[in-house]
Amino acid sequence: MSEVQNIAPNSADTSTATAEHKERRIVGRVASNKGDKTITVVVERTVKHPIYNKILRRSTKLYAHDETNQCKEGDLVAIVETRPLSRTKRFKLVEVLQTHA
Repeated sequence: MSEVQNIAPNSADTSTATAEHKERRIVGRVASNKGDKTITVVVERTVKHPIYNKILRRSTKLYAHDETNQCKEGDLVAIVETRPLSRTKRFKLVEVLQTHA
């Protein structure tokens, strides 16, 4: 007869479904707010050229959901990744960090 052991889940195990998920928070400037409840956020980063070692500025356009249409062009905002909301929208607005005067 084989013995059956009751194995209690280890509280230190972080691979369980209850583990906290780290959100990807991105900071950028609002380039456009022309869409209804949609803003276009430009995120700039600097990269070093692999051969010439020159510092280059690269930018990425991301579309984010702005539920209350509170953002204006030029605002500094924080966005986080979310489920797909449309064909291009994959982010939602978390907070407005700085308003454009």
